[in-house]
Formats: sequence, structure tokens, C-alpha cells
Amino acid sequence: MLRLNSVRLAAAGSLALAAVLGFAAALPAAQAVTPAGPVLTAPATSTPHFPATTATTEVMRQIAQCGSTMYGVGTFTTIKRGSTTYTRNNIFSFSAVSPYKVTSWDPNVNGTVNSITFSADCSDAYIGGKFTTVGATTVKNIAEIDTTTGAVVSAFAHSASAKVETLLNYNGHIITGGYFTGINGSTADPYLASLNATTGKDDHFIQLNVSGSYQYPGVTTNTTNIYNQALSHSGTLDLVMGDFTLVGGQPRQQIFMLDLSTNPATVTGWTSPQWDGSQGEATPQNPNNGYPYQCATVEPFYIQAASWSPDDSTIYIATTGYHPNGWPTGGYPRNGLCDVAAAFPSTQTSVLDDWINYTGCDSLFATAADSGAAYFGGHERWSQNPSGCDSPGSNPVPVTDPGMEGLDPATGNDLLNSQGNALYTRARGLGADDMLVTSAGLWIASDNYQSSQTCNGVQGLAGLCFLPYPAQ
Repeated sequence: MLRLNSVRLAAAGSLALAAVLGFAAALPAAQAVTPAGPVLTAPATSTPHFPATTATTEVMRQIAQCGSTMYGVGTFTTIKRGSTTYTRNNIFSFSAVSPYKVTSWDPNVNGTVNSITFSADCSDAYIGGKFTTVGATTVKNIAEIDTTTGAVVSAFAHSASAKVETLLNYNGHIITGGYFTGINGSTADPYLASLNATTGKDDHFIQLNVSGSYQYPGVTTNTTNIYNQALSHSGTLDLVMGDFTLVGGQPRQQIFMLDLSTNPATVTGWTSPQWDGSQGEATPQNPNNGYPYQCATVEPFYIQAASWSPDDSTIYIATTGYHPNGWPTGGYPRNGLCDVAAAFPSTQTSVLDDWINYTGCDSLFATAADSGAAYFGGHERWSQNPSGCDSPGSNPVPVTDPGMEGLDPATGNDLLNSQGNALYTRARGLGADDMLVTSAGLWIASDNYQSSQTCNGVQGLAGLCFLPYPAQ
């Protein structure tokens, strides 16, 4: 299961806009600079959410803002706010300010929507996922829709050969990633393509020939794909995550940095032997042979989300992966980047981590950041747990911190309250798919698996939680 974020800023010049992490790039409203943070621990209680119990699990894949309106997409049929229930199929919108009223907008998409981004004036939304109709209009995995009527904008071509995972609007280029090999009549740029925002046709701003997949003994079958994006606050650098080994003629695995200020966009020198294999694979039998960059055979793609520090100097990554390939023969303490929150410098060269925080073999799917905290979400049970796997270690004693965590940007240590407990928690569920920082606070998109509905101990917040900044 995923979890994009990514920073969702749609326009390169919007330097003061909030950083957003998760599946795609959305266009937040022009706002004041994001407060320093961290956010408050008490969530807003009037926000829309899922019912705590439904026949099938409801999942919010991405939360985004455009103008004064919030948008949620995913796999769901029912939204609640207060005592009112709304039927909404996989996409809905609501006010970005209290009391967060649900709008009448109802595009009615018949399958999962993974990602959403917007036109510069917020009049249209671009959606991607795995679906075949929007309302009564036939489409295939991608579409442009009117944010007033919900109707498909027919001028924008709307056919991708396989599911779309991530969208980002950069200066009229709809940067689109997923499992497709053909999109809107073009096979020139499989997996990651740039589409003209008016016609939907491949405009070849992206020409990277993405290819390859992760191969090592016993690894489960995995195929080339682009899964997530995270745009820098400067608006010109895009972190792209997925399953690949060659991008723009350069060896890259898990994640790469794309320079959007060039035309066509180019791959920068930013990478690390801790995930790209450039210095070899350390194993229990050969611990000095590079870095343990391969994770468990069942989770070969593991860097699923990334976010930027407010000054773009640091990149935070959230990973799955369970444990390094061949572990636990190697024993403790843990090493590698499997099931971790981590920070890396953004210098455009080969880099090593600033810090790593181990969950104890539980996945993280989302991240966002302000200057006061690096936030991570997943289905983790612990933080600072390098000596335990599916159990708490003892050296050091881990922090019990289910569902999400706020970490010190300088050290990676968990932020604690005066009683020594984790500052932020939420019901674990399947895991938080997306996190979005705006000038108002932190939004966390998740699910209602096994009736998960609490955020920092407050009930009735299944699938969506909002933690505001202190009043300014």
C-alpha cells in the first residue's frame, strides 16, 4: 500500500505556498508563509471523515488544497460531517476553513482516484487512478474535470493504458506517473510523461526513458512504475519515487531528483549508495561490502514518500521494506533504510543520511515537514526502535508511538510531551497514505480499517485528521 505525498505545489513561482507531501502535486491557495511549527496536538473535530465502520475499508489516498477548498480522493463511498452523511464516490471537496462544510461537488468516479492536481485558477482538476467513468462519461485512468460542475473536460485527452499514481501541475505541464506505457495516444514516455494541460497530449517536457525493476535472489515479482512525487518549495526540483533502475540514462533506484528548470527536465546528481547500490550490497556474511540497500524480498520498492524542509536543504523519506534482505542473521542494532524515517541533505551529489529513526519493522507511507517537526505517518507502533522487529527493543527503550510521529528535524528523535510520551499518535489502520502541510496546519489522510478512527486520542476522525497551528 502506498503512501505519495509528496510536496504538492503546482506553480513554480509559488514560493510561499505550503509544502505538501503524498501522491501528486496540488495547487494550494496563495497563503502566508507556513508557521514554524510544530502543530498543536488537539485535532479539529468538525472536519469531514469516514464512518468508523463500513462494509469495506474506506481509504483516503490524497488530501489537497486549491484556493479555499480542500479535496480528498481515494477509495470510498461515504463521507460524514457531524450528523450528516454524504454519498461520494472516490472524490469530494469541502471548505478549507472551519466548520469545514462539505460541498455539493460530486463528480462520481467509478474507481480508485490516487491523485489530484489543479489548473492555476483552480477551475479544473486533473485526476488519475484506476477508473473508467466520471459521471456518465467514459474515461480511462486519467481525466480533467470541472471543479464547479464535476463534468469531464472533453478537450483534455483521457486515456492511460494502466493506472496513474501521481500528478503534478508544473507551469502547464501535467507531470504524470504510474504503471502506464501509453497515455493519450503516445508511447514515447512510458511510466512518467508530461501532458499539455489543455490537450492532454504528451508535450515531451519529460523524456527520461524510465526502465528496469529490482532483481535479487528470492525477490517477489515487481515491475517498472512511478509511484509518487514531491515538489520543492522553490518549485523547480521534483523528487520522484518508484520502481526503476535507469532514468534519463543514469542509474537510479527508489528515488531521483528532477530539475524542472531545464527543458526538457533533467535528472540531477542527487542520490545515495544507501539506496542505489552504487557501492555494493552489505550482507550479514559481507558486512563491509557497501550498504544494505535491498530490503525484504516481499517489499523491494520501499521509499514511498518524501518531503522537503522549509528551506529545501533537507529531504525526509518515509519507507516500507520490513528489514534488510537476509536479516535477522545480521542481528541488532538495525541498519539500512527499511521501515524508517530518515533525513538526507539535498545537495545535488551522492549523499549520506543525516539521521535514521527505526520503527521496529513497521511501514511508513507519508511525510510532511515544517521547521519545527518532520512528520511521518504509517501503521507503526514504535519510534526510535533499532533493536526490535515486530516487538519493542530494549537498547535503547523505544518510544511507543502508533500511527504517526513528529520528529526533531535536527536529530530525528521523537517529539515528546512533558510526561515523556509521544506528542502525536493516531489509530494505525492500514496506515496514513498522505500528509499535507498548509499555512493552517497538518492534514493526515488515512482509512477506517478495523474501525480506526482516533487522532491524538480523539474519536470520530476516521480517514482524515487536521492538526492546526497555534493561533498567530
